[in-house]
Amino acid sequence: MNNKIIIINGPNINLLGEREQSQYGLITYKKLKEKCITKSKDLGLVVEFAQSNIEGELVNIIQEARNQFDGIIINAAAFTHTSVAIRDALDIFKKPIIEIHISNIYKREEFRKKSLISDIATGGIFGLGDNGYILAIISMHKLLKNEN
Repeated sequence: MNNKIIIINGPNINLLGEREQSQYGLITYKKLKEKCITKSKDLGLVVEFAQSNIEGELVNIIQEARNQFDGIIINAAAFTHTSVAIRDALDIFKKPIIEIHISNIYKREEFRKKSLISDIATGGIFGLGDNGYILAIISMHKLLKNEN
């Protein structure tokens, strides 16, 4: 079984717990990482985290992931709605991709309702708070075991 995944986070996710708690909850980025690492270990997955506020850095991370990881879980944050470059990099990945958002982007401002990456992602989880990350890890585990 393939078992190495990367969780990629876009702009401002590093400020979880400090910003817009009504949208993103109280969990900090550090605590989110700890929860995800624990769940991944329980499932026998090796997980790495990446976060950047810089679009080009995220593109580089996605490109490098092609040869290192079996799946990507991505919260592209604000770049979800604007970055053709991130979309194109993900399209080249050719392995399972799960798009995730802590808030439900389809219940927010009009400009947030368009995701440039949903149509190339294997699946998506929206609006379930930080628990969405855990659900994405479980789903990725099943995808990599060909259970979905």
